[in-house]
Amino acid sequence: MLNFTPQDLEYFVKRGSNPAQVEKQFAFFQTGFDFATINRNVSAGDGIVQFSDSEVKHWVSVYEKQVQKKVVVKFVPASGAASRMFKDLYEVLQTNTTPLSHKAMQYLENIHDFAFFDDLKETIEKSGYSFEEAISSPASKISFEFLLEEKGLNYGNLPKALLKFHKYEDENRTALEEHLVESAQYAQNVDRVCCLHFTVSPDHLDKFNQWVSEVREKYEKRFGVTYHITYSLQAPSTDTLAAELNNSPFRDKNGDLLFRPGGHGALINNLNHIQADLVFVKNIDNVTTEDKLETTVVYKKALAGYLLYLQEKNFEYQKQLAEHADVLKEAVEFAKSELWIQFEHKNPTLEEVVEKLNRPMRICGVVKNVGEPGGGPFWVTNRKGNTSLQIVESSQIDMNNAEQKALFSSASHFNPVDMFCCFKDAKGNFFDLAQYIDPYTGFISEKSYEGRVLKAMELPGLWNGAMADWITLFVEVPLSTFNPVKTVFDLLKR
Repeated sequence: MLNFTPQDLEYFVKRGSNPAQVEKQFAFFQTGFDFATINRNVSAGDGIVQFSDSEVKHWVSVYEKQVQKKVVVKFVPASGAASRMFKDLYEVLQTNTTPLSHKAMQYLENIHDFAFFDDLKETIEKSGYSFEEAISSPASKISFEFLLEEKGLNYGNLPKALLKFHKYEDENRTALEEHLVESAQYAQNVDRVCCLHFTVSPDHLDKFNQWVSEVREKYEKRFGVTYHITYSLQAPSTDTLAAELNNSPFRDKNGDLLFRPGGHGALINNLNHIQADLVFVKNIDNVTTEDKLETTVVYKKALAGYLLYLQEKNFEYQKQLAEHADVLKEAVEFAKSELWIQFEHKNPTLEEVVEKLNRPMRICGVVKNVGEPGGGPFWVTNRKGNTSLQIVESSQIDMNNAEQKALFSSASHFNPVDMFCCFKDAKGNFFDLAQYIDPYTGFISEKSYEGRVLKAMELPGLWNGAMADWITLFVEVPLSTFNPVKTVFDLLKR
């Protein structure tokens, strides 16, 4: 039992935190979170669906018919700053060593090929420097400073959404613009409205609004659409209380409790407020150039069509089960063969089948594993002994367990966070997504604050623990649909 002061409780009210929930979460510092238990790897026919060319065309057709009567939204987590993207370049500013590192030299040698080149050159020259001298002198840090710091483009402190990602003959586009272009290809509602929702940080909301106001008309005219763009902030109530190394609540130098952002898992709260029949979820940095969009668009439509078909079939079985228990065997076969649901008992009861079917649904596009860092699809057994399809990240694995480490390392596929979500029930009501989180799948790490080491807690991740009790399916998509930008050098890939 934590002994919160009256001032603490007053602070909870101000930030919207529930003291009981804070205490429940804080207990994980003492107990730790569960490691994931991988039951086995997925494979084609055992957790992975692979479409033939004809099936792709069929599901695209299904989507194009169904979307006429659906509300669709594209949900883009975009609140993080881009600072980690420039890690190699920040090292130049933090050291006095010469010659420059290999990565720093690579940046200078390719500087003309970055989409931000024109803006950077103009900013440096407006400040009275010679651009050519700034990039030719081994001792000069000007091009690094003006790219990353506030006196220049300030890219180190902006969100990835507002960085110039791609270079075209007549323009240079930000990641945000590429999402506008992409959504116009597959996420139009019947009235040609494209609904996009970005999660943003409070510090960047005005910048998002400003940039959208500058570019939206251009793309609306070009694609004959109207963009309906909304934003949400990560709610303070989803922040987690930090701990001392002895697992007592961490207080700052003024004696106040310290809360920290709960990681991307907190965004399940943002997603829970989206009201749509179908929600596309895609990371802000996973976009390609317009000339390479065709395959992405085709598979977006195909997976969306497949999900809408499965949801409709699921609803029909739930309706039949409510009226005729004699379809139970047929419903079980559908759940096993098409939804990849595993039941705890050989002959599940009517109640068990309905409970398994009556859940939010998602399809995750997965690509063949090429060694990218991140999560992968697996069959996972939870603490209750239930086995289901889950996305697992390395932080969830007990690397001291040789068997689990080997299973994780041998994953055949990778999860690029390309998701298709339906979270209405068979009666047309929205599920409360907070009820489908596995609270035992969070993550604890060490951070520092005011020069002191602390323990920080991240909530169950958005696409793993926060969706652990959803109906999950994995469909293989081409590697060309996966174009992540994790470092500045990824911007050079075309």
